[in-house]
Amino acid sequence: MDFLLIQALSGLASAASLFLVASGLSIIFGVTRIVNFAHGAFYMLGAYVAFTLTDRFAGPLGFWGSILAASIVVAGLGALMEMVLLRRIYHAPELFQLLATFGVTLMVQDMVVLVWGPEDLMGPRAPGFAGAVELFGRKVPSYDFLLIALGPAVLGLLWLLFHRTRWGVLVRAATQDREMVASLGVNQKWLFTSVFALGVFLAALGGALQIPRTTVSHAMDLSIIVEVFVVVVIGGLGSVTGAFIAATLVSELNAFGILVLPQISMVMVFLVMAVVLVVRPFGLFGKAEGAPRAAAGLSIRPWRPMVAAERAGVAVAVAAAAALPFFAGSYALSVGSEILIFVLFAASLHFLMTVGGLASFGHAAYFGLGAYGAAFMVKLAGAPMELALLAGPLLGLAGAVLFGWFCVRLSGVYFAMLTLAFAQIAWSVAFQWVPVTGGDNGMLGIWPASWAASPQGFFWMTLASVAVGVALLRMLVFSPFGFGLRAARDSTLRAEAIGIDRTRTQWAAFIVAGTFAGIAGALFAFLKGSVFPESLAIPTSVDGLVMVLLGGIETVSGAVIGAIVYKALAIWLMSKTELSKLVLGGVIVLLVVAFPKGIVGFLEDLRHRRSRPPAANGAGPAAAGYGVAKVEAAE
Repeated sequence: MDFLLIQALSGLASAASLFLVASGLSIIFGVTRIVNFAHGAFYMLGAYVAFTLTDRFAGPLGFWGSILAASIVVAGLGALMEMVLLRRIYHAPELFQLLATFGVTLMVQDMVVLVWGPEDLMGPRAPGFAGAVELFGRKVPSYDFLLIALGPAVLGLLWLLFHRTRWGVLVRAATQDREMVASLGVNQKWLFTSVFALGVFLAALGGALQIPRTTVSHAMDLSIIVEVFVVVVIGGLGSVTGAFIAATLVSELNAFGILVLPQISMVMVFLVMAVVLVVRPFGLFGKAEGAPRAAAGLSIRPWRPMVAAERAGVAVAVAAAAALPFFAGSYALSVGSEILIFVLFAASLHFLMTVGGLASFGHAAYFGLGAYGAAFMVKLAGAPMELALLAGPLLGLAGAVLFGWFCVRLSGVYFAMLTLAFAQIAWSVAFQWVPVTGGDNGMLGIWPASWAASPQGFFWMTLASVAVGVALLRMLVFSPFGFGLRAARDSTLRAEAIGIDRTRTQWAAFIVAGTFAGIAGALFAFLKGSVFPESLAIPTSVDGLVMVLLGGIETVSGAVIGAIVYKALAIWLMSKTELSKLVLGGVIVLLVVAFPKGIVGFLEDLRHRRSRPPAANGAGPAAAGYGVAKVEAAE
């Protein structure tokens, strides 16, 4: 009994920092509607800056002054990022803000290594809380009791801030109706900046308070951001009280899960998240989202099939790619095969996001399931590569059937987070089911057949598979099914009025996207000769999102260009510099600011602007713009 009490107290202490970070993310999303992927980076920066201040300026500031000063400094950096970067893209599609904050995360990861080095750092003990308290014959760190008391105290202060100050009233009003707050004359720019700074302050404070408990490392951001997303979604986006309760629940599950069910300890929190979202689609204390600003992929100019000249251009590009093995070396062909595989992966996600209007944060689940399915066929069933490539992706299809049935009943960010939960469940199973999957040692020896064993043969096989896959996905876009899917995306009520079942249609799209992602994963397994749990992990899902968004979500071919640009750039940078994440993150941020509609979207807009006839004589800018809008809407 005493041991269980100690575990419960340890869980409550961990819940305090988790609550601080999660409440900050929840506040930011509630007002700005930004899913801030860089929130974990600010948590990490809070820990690093606090370490430096406590190490070098402990005399004038003291330990607690250093903790507070570090949080304020990082909050200032967050406010600067909001003013310089996010203000420029508030009117861009919402997922582009996720892409921008992901770019910032990549940059921060390399910057902390550059400034503080790659080694883990150990901070000092908190003055007055360096010892332990004996409880039922067991010692509990006294610092844990401080954290346990801090959580409710911060919750109370936040409640007073939001309910007893004019600023708090404006923030709560903006959470409910931003347009109404703007119509009352409130300067939304500075309101958003102050909210963002407060959220970052809480994240940095959560990180700074961890330095007496754990080492400071450059992997802190990704280790916390997943749990923070889980906490925010379980509690309900925008609910600080929900974040507090969910943080306590998740921390206690982590504390006791390793004791009660060690085999599935990593899965438990995601199972809880999935169950909560299925039973209560908006979290424990969340509220239904308002109507979205625009469906992903919705464009003023309707999509159209390629004309003859465009089809000829694609044929020439495929023929040029097919000729590469006659000129390129083995390494270049291996890189080319990897890029082609991710073209198919990105195209499958692009189909789900743009045509279906469903932004998945866990699409790597089906990529990884396809890879493991092929590996199982080879290692466990002794099947040849040809059969594994056909049967392996069926595991990705099965995962899409099961997970998609639950996911399509949600919408918006809750849909995205449920896909993330299922992907993490799949990753956790692959990581912990060591007798079958090999765990983090992976499954090795997944080699292609003799006719595809050479780099040239494998490249041609991959090119043919990807070309057919992308062509089939494009055909689906302009098929009756694709038009029905777009109708369900744009207006559920109108679609159902003409007999289109939104849930069934989107579920079918989810299955299609998962199947093609599984094909890409199976090809990837044979390219690498091995399969590891990383194929199912969050970074792979984020890579897919980046590719789609860089190419352009308002275009049909954006995923192809986005995947080629992003993957080629990432591979090239890794071979040229040790700071590849810093450069790649900077390029992503630059592209988001310069091309808010993506690379292909920008080129399409440029082509349409050049093809527009000049405005009639005497027509002012307003009249010209109106005329263009009428022409575009009629196309």
